[in-house]
Amino acid sequence: MLRYLPFLLIIALTIYAFIDCLNTPEEEVKHLPKPVWVLIILLFSIVGPVVWLAAGKQRSAVAGGRARRTQWVAPDDNPEFLRSLGEEQRRTRDADAEKDRNEDAGKDAGKDPDKD
Repeated sequence: MLRYLPFLLIIALTIYAFIDCLNTPEEEVKHLPKPVWVLIILLFSIVGPVVWLAAGKQRSAVAGGRARRTQWVAPDDNPEFLRSLGEEQRRTRDADAEKDRNEDAGKDAGKDPDKD
């Protein structure tokens, strides 16, 4: 089984580079047109994918070690969403408390003070 590992790694690298090349927008491809990069990746099984990954695409360096969020953020990572949940819980709790107070006041108002 171990003798097949290098071939599997080469195939995996080629497939990864091929899909990466196809998904890369045309304006981010460097040095050659996109169809030429696809041919290079497919024809030169080891060198093609490595060259694509090294020089074929514009890579943006992340400054400060953390990328800025410009895309969709999951709700449990979104502080605005979490804050809105807290506010909604407070409003619900306050409305329930107000309803309970009104019901208690209605019960007290319905009692006859002379019967006590």
